[in-house]
Amino acid sequence: MSHENNLHIAVIGSGGAAMAAALKGAERGARVTLVERGTLGGTCVNTGCVPSKILIRAAHIAHLRKESPFDGGISVQRPVIDRAALLAQQQGRVEELRDAKYERILRGHPAVTVLHGEARFMDAHQLAVTLTEGGEQTLRFDRAFIGTGARPAEPPVPGLADTPYLTSTRALTLESVPERLLVIGAGFVALELAQAFARLGSQVTVLARSRMLSREDPAVGEALEAAFCREGIQVLKETQASRVDYRDREFVLETNAGTWRAEQLLVATGRTPNTEALDLESIGVETARGAILVDEHLQTTVPGIYAAGDCTDQPEFVYVAAAGGSRAAVNMTGGEATLDLSAMPGVLFTDPQVGTVGLTEAQALEQGFNVESRVLDLENVPRALVNFDTAGFIKMVAERDSGRLLGVQAVAGEAGELIQTAVMALRTRMTVQEIGDEPFPYLTMVEGLKLCAQAFTKDVTQLSCCAG
Repeated sequence: MSHENNLHIAVIGSGGAAMAAALKGAERGARVTLVERGTLGGTCVNTGCVPSKILIRAAHIAHLRKESPFDGGISVQRPVIDRAALLAQQQGRVEELRDAKYERILRGHPAVTVLHGEARFMDAHQLAVTLTEGGEQTLRFDRAFIGTGARPAEPPVPGLADTPYLTSTRALTLESVPERLLVIGAGFVALELAQAFARLGSQVTVLARSRMLSREDPAVGEALEAAFCREGIQVLKETQASRVDYRDREFVLETNAGTWRAEQLLVATGRTPNTEALDLESIGVETARGAILVDEHLQTTVPGIYAAGDCTDQPEFVYVAAAGGSRAAVNMTGGEATLDLSAMPGVLFTDPQVGTVGLTEAQALEQGFNVESRVLDLENVPRALVNFDTAGFIKMVAERDSGRLLGVQAVAGEAGELIQTAVMALRTRMTVQEIGDEPFPYLTMVEGLKLCAQAFTKDVTQLSCCAG
């Protein structure tokens, strides 16, 4: 697109999806107005991935100082946790990243104007923006991009709304570590924070409506549950709260598994798209339970209006949001880009980590594949042996006749690092035979992928070290 066309794109939001759309749109010659009602940077940098990974890393180090596989030869000590100092370090890094990756880029960008305020659609080419400093402005646009993200959902538990319960956002900025913590939820956010607080000294109980990570292969949840049990985290499955009260600075939870009490209650049962204030219905943008429906070009049901990220019906990962935002911008400026999520990795930053990509065995069977799978216990991975940390497994799902890889599920110390290799193998349609023939660096966790691939044709317990 050339500047002569002077296409004007309105971008609502400033998180991963919105920033990618704004920058790619500007790069392709459009004039961009970005509207943000709150803090620049969205969930990931401010209240999501970045602060949570800092907290998790600190908790991991606290855990290793207290307990490790080498305690027979290295003295242990109970660490003293200065939560205020950890929080200051965490928020300092959040502010640095927000400034470097969002604020500074927008400040210095000649083609992007930032408006602070809340946008709603008047029609398919105009927004009304209620400005933060007062007044209202009408914004005409040629194309619009919605990247308004999501917020923690509030489940309809009687009494909950009247209590000062924690969302993930508030948990990340808690100024002290609670003595006892109850967690409602058993998905990614709930489990990451549950383990982090347990390692910082909380007595943690997790309430799972069905089981841990119910959308994953059952073996994944079982392995994680075993890890939690080893660390003294209580997991209650098939458990639902029927009532929540807060009295004498204590939460009281009535459940089908008895009554539970704690100083703090974290509710992490999914997220709700931030779409109510946009007046989408009035212009015909279709949603399902608040999530904007988009096609493979990231276009909504209204031509010229696009969306990506957590406010849509796509997987809630910031890298999916960013990929969607940049592809939407290509399409808004006359290009032709699609978002292929067939090899989309997911990573859970517990310890052990969980890394997944592609189809589970159940999904592959459902889709009509003739399936063969192998599970490799980490006892067979040299890296895990030398770490004296063999809890976990790697599972590969393949098409029986061709040997083509269909999916990988891994529970391992560095599952998040090894899973991208599996993504590349899926993308290039590799077979398990080809993966098994590749030279992998010895004494890496990712070598477990090679060994698991070899398990389709060999008894891996009978292979020599670094067997080709």
